[in-house]
Amino acid sequence: MNPNGAIIVQSNMEIMVEVDAPTYEAARDAIAPFTELVKSPEHLHTYKISHLSLWNAAATGLRAKEVLERLDSQSRYPIPQTVITEVEDYMSRYGLLRLKKDGDRLLIESDDKFMFTEICKLREVEPFVLEFIDDTHAIVDPERRGHLKMALTNAGFPVEDLAGYTVGDPLPIKLRDTMLNGKEFKLRDYQKEAAQVFYASGSEKGGSGVIVLPCGSGKTVIGIATMALVQTKTLILTPNISASRQWIREICDKTDLTPDMVKEYSGEVKEIGPVTVATYQILTQRKRAKKSENPNETLSEIDLEEGTEEQVKKELSNFPLFSQQKWGLMIYDEVHLLPAPVFRLSTEMQATRRLGLTATLVREDHKETEVFSLIGPKKYDIPWRILEAQGWIATADCNEIRIPMESEMKMKYALAPVRDKITLASTNPEKTDIVQRLLKYYDKPDDRVLIIGQYIEQLENLSKVLDIPLITGKTPNKERDKLYAAFRDGSQKNLMVSKVGNFAIDLPDANVLIQISGTFGSRQEEAQRLGRVLRPKQDGGAAHFYSIVTQDSKEQEFAMNRQLFLTEQGYAYKIIKRGDWDILARTPEELAARQ
Repeated sequence: MNPNGAIIVQSNMEIMVEVDAPTYEAARDAIAPFTELVKSPEHLHTYKISHLSLWNAAATGLRAKEVLERLDSQSRYPIPQTVITEVEDYMSRYGLLRLKKDGDRLLIESDDKFMFTEICKLREVEPFVLEFIDDTHAIVDPERRGHLKMALTNAGFPVEDLAGYTVGDPLPIKLRDTMLNGKEFKLRDYQKEAAQVFYASGSEKGGSGVIVLPCGSGKTVIGIATMALVQTKTLILTPNISASRQWIREICDKTDLTPDMVKEYSGEVKEIGPVTVATYQILTQRKRAKKSENPNETLSEIDLEEGTEEQVKKELSNFPLFSQQKWGLMIYDEVHLLPAPVFRLSTEMQATRRLGLTATLVREDHKETEVFSLIGPKKYDIPWRILEAQGWIATADCNEIRIPMESEMKMKYALAPVRDKITLASTNPEKTDIVQRLLKYYDKPDDRVLIIGQYIEQLENLSKVLDIPLITGKTPNKERDKLYAAFRDGSQKNLMVSKVGNFAIDLPDANVLIQISGTFGSRQEEAQRLGRVLRPKQDGGAAHFYSIVTQDSKEQEFAMNRQLFLTEQGYAYKIIKRGDWDILARTPEELAARQ
């Protein structure tokens, strides 16, 4: 107990954190590895300890004793006994059950025979148990390894998978000392450490899990470093074609693999090589039964609910991509975006090493349990602010500009249904003026401004008014690549993107991001969008993030939830209201001073 502590631990597993306390930052960083941020109003932030957050912490090596010591050292009052019991109980459950190989047999084992028998007899677990060997060992179905892991996690007893992995076809891979542009290439310490923690010297203790690091920190490089450790044929899954091509460029730039060895498998190109980079969408594309059907139709959540697993596989036209090659490593880029059908496919891939890469484990569909069970637990993470302090990502300031509704719009908003209220607030015409003010302010030769939004009509109108090119989902990939390249080389100073710009765009010189609308209260989207400007700048300058929201509206409510993730990472939003807009309207003299 600490009388000056910044936190109050409550018996319902929630933690109140006083933002204004002198020890706030130390307390926040101490509890971050085993908690989830729930809400973050001005003075008191609420965190929650969940079973999944405790299991992820346990998977990184944190123990119950350390968790309780951290709570005790930062807490203003004694920790409730119920919290102590829950932390000890649930953290001890991780590793209580273990999956191991015995020749061709897959075994589940435990040191506690009473608990072992009870769990194996659970209705959701029993179908996967083929035969009991003794009181602490049983043979389980190796073809149902993923299903068993899911069932055990849902039952509250996550199994530690030590069954090892099949050896994929070998592929010699060597990291370059010099990139294609002649510059030196060297892994950063945390990149090397993250890859080695995942690989675990090739032992069964490694080989599956998620690396959580901010956008701009080089997660792609960690994936490449892992490939160099595993030395095997690799399948990489990405959210879109732009991301796939970025992976291909990075692999060819930083390893000795030649372009003919790194292939793209997408809606445009279907080639398979020793390293194949595919999109999530192409894997969920279903077979055409009739000519009238949409060839790009993908399998939905409803289809998964209604069909058996074998039916699902038969429906997927590109499922053979998983089985035709002997992959030794699968990399899931932006694993928080992994579609549900690919989760089902991942149950089949439990004998293959699986690396998930993400900036946030938060999923809007709340399928964090599936990521934990089927891809693996969190293996490594570093708080954003630590990497910022070390200079690996840019210093960032986050601002929320609140604009009013004019009287006519206020009445329209008041009479509108809830869904329409969101659209009205998000597309408030007054936002155009703010964007123009920001563009006028950030007009230095080195400034690169990225404008991003949710509503296509809003973006198209703004694009015409500002004469700034717009990239949407309908923009051909060749045109996208051309505009991204122009933005990177400075010939195009400002660029506008729809939600296709949320992830996997490598725009290292972007230093200002203006968010004019977003996906309701999506925390993961906020993290991804800030990440677009976090790559360190050549001049050491800061990144600037502006979110424009309509005051006293549903959009403002959603904005509070969107900010949760960034608050968790230590970023504070500065609120700018109409009376403060003068800071965005510099005098000609001040503007001249910036040149």
